[in-house]
Amino acid sequence: MSGINRLRWQCRRGSKELDLLLQNYLATGYLQADEAEKKQFAELLQREDSELAGVFLNASQLEGALAILVKKIVG
Repeated sequence: MSGINRLRWQCRRGSKELDLLLQNYLATGYLQADEAEKKQFAELLQREDSELAGVFLNASQLEGALAILVKKIVG
């Protein structure tokens, strides 16, 4: 499985909201992202669904590069 196909598969989550957020970013923002951001996105996809939902709901409480990436994904 190629890298982008693996990420596409990993974007399929347990909730439709997470699916839409992650798949939209993969289709639009990921291709323009630099290597550091691509790595962060791959690491973000390793988190459990409940943790991801918390990250997106509490994006204002995050700091640094992860906060920037989450804000891009949430739009």
